[in-house]
Amino acid sequence: MKYMIGVDVGGTFTDISLLNTEKKELARLKVRSTVEDPSQAIVAGIKEILEKNQVNYHEVSYLAHGTTVATNALIERKGAKTALITTEGFKDLLEIGNQTRPSLYNYFQQKPEMLIPSGWNYEVRERLFYNGDICLPLDETGVAAIVEKLKAQDIEAIAVCTLFSYINPVHEEKIEAIISEKFPEVYRSISHKLVPEFREYPRMSTTVLNAYLGPIMKKYVKNFSNSIKAMGIQVAPYVTQSNGSIISISETIDSPIRTAVSGPSAGVIAATYVAELCGIKDIITFDMGGTSADISLIENGAMLLSTERTINGFPVKTPMIDINTVGAGGGSIAWLDAGGALKVGPQSAGAAPGPAAYNRGGQEPTVTDANVVLGRLNPDYILGGKMEIRADLAHQAIEEKISSRTNSSVVEAAAGVIAVVNSNMVRAIRVISVKRGYDPREFTLVAFGGAGALHACAVARELGINSMIIPFSPGIFCSVGLLVADIKYDYVQSKIMIAEANKIAEINWIFAQMVAEGERMLEQEGIPASEREYLRTIDARYQRQNYELQITLPEGNLDDKGLQALIEQFHQEHMKNYGYCNREQPLELINYRVNAIGRTPKPNMPKYQLRQSLPTPQPAFNRPVYFEGEQGFVDCPVYLRANLLAGQKISGPAVIEQMDTTILINPDWQAEIDQYLNIMLRDRRIANEREKDE
Repeated sequence: MKYMIGVDVGGTFTDISLLNTEKKELARLKVRSTVEDPSQAIVAGIKEILEKNQVNYHEVSYLAHGTTVATNALIERKGAKTALITTEGFKDLLEIGNQTRPSLYNYFQQKPEMLIPSGWNYEVRERLFYNGDICLPLDETGVAAIVEKLKAQDIEAIAVCTLFSYINPVHEEKIEAIISEKFPEVYRSISHKLVPEFREYPRMSTTVLNAYLGPIMKKYVKNFSNSIKAMGIQVAPYVTQSNGSIISISETIDSPIRTAVSGPSAGVIAATYVAELCGIKDIITFDMGGTSADISLIENGAMLLSTERTINGFPVKTPMIDINTVGAGGGSIAWLDAGGALKVGPQSAGAAPGPAAYNRGGQEPTVTDANVVLGRLNPDYILGGKMEIRADLAHQAIEEKISSRTNSSVVEAAAGVIAVVNSNMVRAIRVISVKRGYDPREFTLVAFGGAGALHACAVARELGINSMIIPFSPGIFCSVGLLVADIKYDYVQSKIMIAEANKIAEINWIFAQMVAEGERMLEQEGIPASEREYLRTIDARYQRQNYELQITLPEGNLDDKGLQALIEQFHQEHMKNYGYCNREQPLELINYRVNAIGRTPKPNMPKYQLRQSLPTPQPAFNRPVYFEGEQGFVDCPVYLRANLLAGQKISGPAVIEQMDTTILINPDWQAEIDQYLNIMLRDRRIANEREKDE
């Protein structure tokens, strides 16, 4: 037998999927996350799921996990002691930043605390012209003196970022050579290797963040790899990248910043995969966990990537799945502001102490507590009976902190908490859809995460979405994404030039260099030539514009016809994004990108026959569940998902329970189990209204 393991580390729980590749059986497990050392929960969870399923360690043929090590280190400011070496006159660039303001009219908005304290940023005499020619040679003696100072200060990491090194890296290469000679043990992050593209502020920010995380990730990789080997697992583990792919864990040592949103990206991968199985290409992913809700939009089966993201206030110039994250999870704390208005999040009870209902010392009311009070969550247990729930403690927390201060009943206060958190998530979905020119009503909502299926119907109705997918294992869905992810390497090169026929040869040469490097890396990963793909894009803009649009190129070398098609596609994209285009304006090409993709073997998910005549599903029991409006508490049937068969249908209101989540089917919604045991939901009220309009 061969088994594949996917592990997703969340702020509250660590989720593990174990797939038997021969029998196509999927086993699932949730264990509490160990915030102080995430690898502890991973190792303990892997041991538990293998022992429960009587699997020997040497039978594991694949292991991948999403990591929050980089994210947590940035949020908690627990990275390495980092210094910066840059061009003379630019050592304060990180402090100065740019004209972008996170809150334009907030005079009290605090800038993020600098990762490099004053005195650890050093300047060297050197300068390149904008075209890469040397203006002022590097002062190598000065560099050597700086490195000696840094060594005396016990610096753990050095970031090197000089002007125009993305065109000509000669000075950065010399600086790196001097560091290697005089301070070989220090971690090094060199900008032209990590981000060879223009705009000095985000390039420097990304380089510094990478250096800040490097020693932490290096230590984590070593500990995790050793723990896996000690267990007897013989395969080298993979880690998810922020761009929705996996790479060997050893590769993350050089570029840990590429794992900054590792966990949420795995959920988008899984949602795209399941939607493809169902024949659906346009989806909005809705991943609500214990700490946050992560939203992403997939158009025509393609994940949208962005290189303009910020993490904890700092710009990051590496490709990431375009995910909008809000502090809205099951553990999000409900509170009253100075004016008495009810707020939810972004603060979270996390894994420890957790919601009050978990009976682990939590005193603050959370979204989970509100769902317990309203009967939506089982008032006695969750996780298939593994975790006891104390409904009385949930009532007490909401009564003391919310209802007693707002002259409302506990039920009204709990319903208010749910309404507020749902509104927060609806706004987050509108940010990645309506505000970007997409109509959410044309998309299918894929809801997952430990809490996503509890809130999905209400969120979808608010947005006018009438179709939804609840995957077979929504509570551990991100870990399933790790089983279907491809290997991907991203390359970029900046060269500003006008889109003219005499530039075609140079453009093709730039792409050829990056494709060759991608071939080398995919060969190293053992990907056969038949499973390799190279996607090429160009960032372009009208001359004298400040920002670019990304245009995808067809396969093969660019020619005259291809160049004209690129220009026309840019005009169309500009019209879509900004409402106008100017075909008389010259087009300027800026960045050239290659995604080297290695297609990995995909596990075949179990597929069941849809039978013509099926018995009506029978509920395991009934319990009172609160619904908004005039309905109040309804005696609601509760089904066990393990008992549901492909082809069966359930009409709301209803509740479906399983080990990793609870699914709430609101009134007027119809659920049907498909061939892959996904729950396909339709809002009959919205569908009827649309039929009348037509």
